[in-house]
Amino acid sequence: MTPDIVIIGGGIAGISAGARLAPHARVVVLEAEDSLGHHASGRSAALYEPHYGSPAVVELSLASGDYFRSVPGVLSPRGMLLVAREEQRAAFDRDLSGMNFDRIPVAEAQAMFPILNTEVVALAGHASHAEDIDTDLLLQGFARTLRAQGGQIVTRARVETIARTDQGWRVTWPGGMAEAGLVVNAAGAWVDEVARLAGVQPLGFTPYRRSMARIPAPGGRDVSGWPMVFGPGEAWYCKPDAGALIVSPAEEHPMDPHDAWADDMVLAEGLARYEEFVTEPVTRVISNWAGLRTFSPDRTLVIGRDPRAPGFFWLAGQGGQGFQSCAGASQLAADLILGQTPALPARLVAALDPARFG
Repeated sequence: MTPDIVIIGGGIAGISAGARLAPHARVVVLEAEDSLGHHASGRSAALYEPHYGSPAVVELSLASGDYFRSVPGVLSPRGMLLVAREEQRAAFDRDLSGMNFDRIPVAEAQAMFPILNTEVVALAGHASHAEDIDTDLLLQGFARTLRAQGGQIVTRARVETIARTDQGWRVTWPGGMAEAGLVVNAAGAWVDEVARLAGVQPLGFTPYRRSMARIPAPGGRDVSGWPMVFGPGEAWYCKPDAGALIVSPAEEHPMDPHDAWADDMVLAEGLARYEEFVTEPVTRVISNWAGLRTFSPDRTLVIGRDPRAPGFFWLAGQGGQGFQSCAGASQLAADLILGQTPALPARLVAALDPARFG
């Protein structure tokens, strides 16, 4: 196999970048698992809230909106509530400002989220701009575009070696090998491990576990029109999903890269925090899971060529906002790889450059 570009990682970052690059170069995407989006991409809360995240994530997310709206069905209305007790006012005010919520009366919040415990909740905010993302539609759409432009996707292709050659790199996996001039490291929680395989200095990424529980619709209600609800300081959140609610303790526990699973004690603590704000107790958990949200040392995405190995390109550190920022991030990656002037501001491009780590 002799592509121009090998992309390591078949999550939303790698697949979206592959779709952008495939019209201009021969691209192959390697995914270690049986299917695309198996790890963090397949365990996303799937919300487009472009004001959520670090300043760089917000800019990339806002830059992604036009693309999402150009694909029918990718976005659908959801909305988001922020609720807090009176003694949590400081955290509430920070979230209200940081994510562009509008302050609303608690009674109005209860009308949107009928199980809200108004004896506990004293403060409420609402953001109408938050929308659901059909993550599978988006991921598979990028995959179809990639293939339609001649790109290849190889699953069950866990990379074993990455060696430098006169022309660039030789990448091997069980039963396969490719030589290419450029390697794109979009391996999620495994990005530093991929760098080590290539003899490239790791940047110090940390994967953090986030757990999730699916619970029955409270009281058998129709929850389809309910907003996503956040506790102050993101101490918990819940969101309608396929006729049920998903509830997360929103924890950040550092982990080694692995196929993550939920911690029962952490879930129990998160569900208890959620129950403090609602009138319906949790009587049963339908299922649970966890994902790894991976951050760079400064918690900002890394997009760009490695300064010491220009044939090695980082597309990493999405930190749980990979879907909402993917259209902007993938276009930036393609612009940089193809030598085109990015549409994004130069200061943002510099803020994402791996050279910032010295």
